[in-house]
Amino acid sequence: MNMHTQPQRTPAETALIDAFGERLSLLPGDGAVMLQRDDAIEAIKEGLPTRRVEAWHYTDLRRLLNAVPDFDPSALAKAVAPIIENSVVLPVLNGVSGAKVPAIEGVTIERLSEKLIDGSVAEGLSRYGADDAIGALNTAFVADGYFVDVAEGIALERPLELQNVQAGGQAHVRLLARFGKDARATVVERQTGDGAALVSSVSQLVLEDGAEVTWLIIQEQPETATHLAQFKAYIGRNAKLTLFVMNAGGKLVRQEVVVRTTGEGADFKLRGINLLAGDSHSDVTMVLDHAVPHTSSTEIVRNVVTGKARGVFQGRINVHQPAQKTNAKMACNTLLLSDDGEFSTKPELEIFADDVVCGHGATVTEINHNHLFYLMARGIEEKTARGLLVKAFVAEVIEELEDEAFVDALEERLDGWFAAHG
Repeated sequence: MNMHTQPQRTPAETALIDAFGERLSLLPGDGAVMLQRDDAIEAIKEGLPTRRVEAWHYTDLRRLLNAVPDFDPSALAKAVAPIIENSVVLPVLNGVSGAKVPAIEGVTIERLSEKLIDGSVAEGLSRYGADDAIGALNTAFVADGYFVDVAEGIALERPLELQNVQAGGQAHVRLLARFGKDARATVVERQTGDGAALVSSVSQLVLEDGAEVTWLIIQEQPETATHLAQFKAYIGRNAKLTLFVMNAGGKLVRQEVVVRTTGEGADFKLRGINLLAGDSHSDVTMVLDHAVPHTSSTEIVRNVVTGKARGVFQGRINVHQPAQKTNAKMACNTLLLSDDGEFSTKPELEIFADDVVCGHGATVTEINHNHLFYLMARGIEEKTARGLLVKAFVAEVIEELEDEAFVDALEERLDGWFAAHG
């Protein structure tokens, strides 16, 4: 007889299970939501993913998540200044959305706690697969966030900035958005805070036919924080989604991107910048499903690594059998500024259609010493010269954004990061 024993739980797993029991009566939700929460905590009881789980091979969450902070109801987080001055700010402070919801013509904005109470979001809380640890964690504990519905034909004149700000403890937030037919919008998802927090954040988007959305994720957690995030999107016929991700903080970071084309003519663009320093660990993992014919995608990720930081980019593109005439390209380029830094890249293509154009590539390099010498020979101090070369390395990605105000704001963040870590 073969006997299978459950591995002894880690302190982090035990803390999460105990916290769920303590907080269950405080979490909003009808019966259907509570069933989803129960399923989620059962998944956590089975254990956090290890290297043996292929999707988590480079990020052994069971080992890396050493401790889980307690929920801290006394923590006071404050909204931060928006990246663009005229943005409409929707704050979530320590896991609780703002009491006042702004009125925007053609846009419905609701607190997620209300949608949990009436059960209308229950179905969307399901995990997308057996290895969906972030989805399980968030479903178990999420208490608030926002639901944003942009009506058909509406073009937002001002960006929306969804702020998730923590001041320690734990915060679990979910952001839901639907963009109606031919809608136009720019949304900033801001992830920041202060202190040794554990944060989970799930964003779920639906783009109806012809919608065009630019979604920017700016992650600037403190160097003691654990940030586990997931971005999921469904792109309809002739709809266009541009996702820009900047990771510039956090001790342990996992950003998942899960996208599916659901209509012909759908187009997806991912542009990512990972700025890694200290002894941080950052993982960006993408799964893109081309499920219908005549769709396209491009992914460009640039990474800058210094100190003893370790980074990961896993990108898998699945081209399903019906998805003829798919055009998909993926590239990951890494600049190592330290002999102690590491970056692992795993691009994958799984193609079941026979009339497609698909490709991927990856490079790892150091600063070109000839270029550095050229700048220093013209009187530029070494640190400044290195900063200019790093900025040039990632500028191509930033400058693809059409709004000059966003380009300037992101370049300021890049300059600030390099001043601190270059």
